[in-house]
Amino acid sequence: MTVLVAGSTGFIGGRLCPALEEAGHTVRAMTRHPDTYEGAGAPVRGDVGDPESLRAAMDGAEAAYYLVHSLAAADFERRDAEAARNFGRAAAEAGIGRIIYLGGLGEDGDQLSAHLRSRREVEGLLGAAGVPVTTLRAGIIVGHGGISWEITRQLVEHLPAMVTPRWVRTRTQPIAVDDVIRYLVGVLDREEATGRTFDIGGPDVLEYIDMLRRVARIEGRTLLIVPVPLLSPRLSSAWLSLVTDVDNRTGRSLVDSMVNEVLVRDTAIRELVPFEPIGYDDAVLRALAERAGVRPSS
Repeated sequence: MTVLVAGSTGFIGGRLCPALEEAGHTVRAMTRHPDTYEGAGAPVRGDVGDPESLRAAMDGAEAAYYLVHSLAAADFERRDAEAARNFGRAAAEAGIGRIIYLGGLGEDGDQLSAHLRSRREVEGLLGAAGVPVTTLRAGIIVGHGGISWEITRQLVEHLPAMVTPRWVRTRTQPIAVDDVIRYLVGVLDREEATGRTFDIGGPDVLEYIDMLRRVARIEGRTLLIVPVPLLSPRLSSAWLSLVTDVDNRTGRSLVDSMVNEVLVRDTAIRELVPFEPIGYDDAVLRALAERAGVRPSS
């Protein structure tokens, strides 16, 4: 089918577009700068802040992926909400049959961070105009270029010892980026996935501190970790921006989310799109290999 990918130049979109083409779909890669686009698919101009451009980009498409976030902006919640409304309305007007969205894990009953609350709000706004939305909710995605993975890698590689806040004891269920792409492509061909929400994650449930230690072991590094429970989110995000290349605002948004457990509670996706997920250590090895210029085979 003909598929529009919003966010085609990002960490996920840059991998999704060629995977969709390999699966036999016709890909429209939506970007604000089609003249400089060099990825898979046919570039089409589109901006989630410009509804008129969305109508033109969606014309003739049967399904659309929404992979857009504004995490680095101070008012990212407002921006993401406005963008989702624009996209959902344009999709309805264009006759798009389904929107597929990559959101975030986290229990609705928890006191979710602004980042995770925004992800939830976007889920609803995308479908508010009537287009069915298939949502895949993920935690930390392990792959070269992903922000959360880069924080993990850079902390381990830049510091022989680190003072860490209480979020290092939070449990999460990281997933390899290759598996995220498999799920995103897989649900497109499954009519029974329409309008449903799925949790996706890898086979390992780990605390952040375990993730750091595993990366250090894989890289042959010695890492001393000293947890400091009273380290505030503000100081924690400033610390991240000091020792990694993640900016302070993005770091704060991510740190605020790290107090929420993000675990798979519903495994229905495993029956709908069956395959053996990649373990954390293998996902780390793949990410490190890609950074070194070696693309592992799937």
